[in-house]
Amino acid sequence: MRDKDTVLASRRKTAERLLRGFRQVMVYLFGISGLINILALTGAFYMLQIYDRALTSGSVSTLVAISVLAVGLYVFQGLFDVLRSQVLIRLGARLDKRIAPLAHEVAIDMPRLGFSTSEALERGRDVDTVRGFLGSQGPIALFDLPWTPLFLAFIYMLHPMLGALTLGGAVVLAVLTIITELLTRRLAAGTHQATIARNRIADSNARNAEVLKAMGIGRRAVKRFLGANDEHLKLQTRTSDISGSFGAVSRGLRMILQSAVLGLGAWLTILGELSAGAIIAASVASARALAPIDLAIGNWKQVVSARTAFARLTETANVLAGLKAPLPLPAPRHSLKVENVTVAAPGSGHVLLSEAGFSLTGGQAVGIIGPSGGGKTTLVRAIVGIWPVLRGSVRLDDAELSQWDDEALGDHIGYLPQDVALLDGTIGENISRLRQDADPAEVVAAARAAGIHEMVVRMPEGYNTRLGPMGVSLSGGQRQRIGLARALFGKPFLVVLDEPNSNLDGEGEAALARAIADIKARGGIAVVVAHRPSALAAVDFVALVQNGRIAAFGPKDEILRNQLARPAATARPRASEPEERGRPAMSAAVAGGGS
Repeated sequence: MRDKDTVLASRRKTAERLLRGFRQVMVYLFGISGLINILALTGAFYMLQIYDRALTSGSVSTLVAISVLAVGLYVFQGLFDVLRSQVLIRLGARLDKRIAPLAHEVAIDMPRLGFSTSEALERGRDVDTVRGFLGSQGPIALFDLPWTPLFLAFIYMLHPMLGALTLGGAVVLAVLTIITELLTRRLAAGTHQATIARNRIADSNARNAEVLKAMGIGRRAVKRFLGANDEHLKLQTRTSDISGSFGAVSRGLRMILQSAVLGLGAWLTILGELSAGAIIAASVASARALAPIDLAIGNWKQVVSARTAFARLTETANVLAGLKAPLPLPAPRHSLKVENVTVAAPGSGHVLLSEAGFSLTGGQAVGIIGPSGGGKTTLVRAIVGIWPVLRGSVRLDDAELSQWDDEALGDHIGYLPQDVALLDGTIGENISRLRQDADPAEVVAAARAAGIHEMVVRMPEGYNTRLGPMGVSLSGGQRQRIGLARALFGKPFLVVLDEPNSNLDGEGEAALARAIADIKARGGIAVVVAHRPSALAAVDFVALVQNGRIAAFGPKDEILRNQLARPAATARPRASEPEERGRPAMSAAVAGGGS
């Protein structure tokens, strides 16, 4: 119980921090709403004066004066209403500006922790939901609700029975609002999860469009999407049915109540207890008193969505607030130490790598080899800090990666993943890692180190050539070499390359070997996952990773000699396959692909 209270207190503090400076705006909006609601009594007073004064006196001047005064008050009411609406819209934009960077920061981090892209992008949609709600009629209804007693008091002053009737109607509508809240709250979480599931499948289909088209899987993929979409629609329909049905009931009750007020007023007038003008005034005031409740019920779905979205954003900000900024450390210059690292797959928790360890000093390079699924990629993801380690540590100059600020650490690490994903921007922006103040000379130097300068300058716009999403306009080899240039930009101390030659031709492999030699020459460290033996040309050591462990580590020649000397049972063709003659046998540990 105490832990729960602590969590709730932490969330409250985070929410207060996110809404800092908004309280004064809310007080201002509450005051503006009070003026709007007071001015909303203009219609009731106008009807009262028209029927009880202007018509009985037969005075045209009185009618004109009352009408001019009413128009002036209506104009002021309209101006205040516009002002309130504009303040709410700008409040949403201000909140978006404050929260959106936090949400996007978490969205970038979530996929590496096992969440889908759709789940990550939900944080951005949460920001849009909150901002959109603040620009809708929902907040207006909530600001007007506290002023409902003002109209009830006015109607009560006309006649206590009319006041009691309107109050009873308000209570009934309030009960409907509570029922709507209770029913929609249960469905909100399920609808949100169904939306994520549907978007996850849609995102997966879009990312694999080429495979779906080439292999004729499109219709089956659409059918799979339709199943998730049907579940989403079912839950969303139920939620909309509840809010829509109760909204319709509330509107019907409000119309009945207005007629009841007119009927009761007429009866009281016949008895001589009420004037004709008071009948109309009571009808107008009762409609205005119940309008915010009716509007709140009609917009309750948006109210629930915005509240849930803000709660998730508060949790997000709460997590980020718990992270302490590390003390700035000097640039690493000496060593990389992988100390008994155990890594599990984010999301599933399945252990992929156990007790892996080795160390390198500046000027050295290691090649990582092993069969597919052995744990090579898992190891390099742990080395660069993409996947957190369960046990053990990765250290640069004896400092754990967690002691570094992400941006500061990124300046000292170059990383080329298996699947090279380029950013939507120019070639120069991709190589410079989106630096606004990047030195053009450093961009060109990184391109030359990767052997792509000549290729880039031959393009129509050179380094300003836009790549589009994911760099789809380039070949696999071109993307890989631009990714290599990005990894080499700024001459980072640690460069980790995961199967860097999988799409390279002979020229590209020669450039890769030169790049690794240059890293060593300037005192850096290179870690290379080898897809083909040619990537091992410039390394000093080799680590054999198989079955989730480092089975061997040592000088390159020694490890490769031992591997070639072993019976290559795992690489031998099956009996049903023709065995190639005259080709040197190579164990699966050396020839294996990525993990």
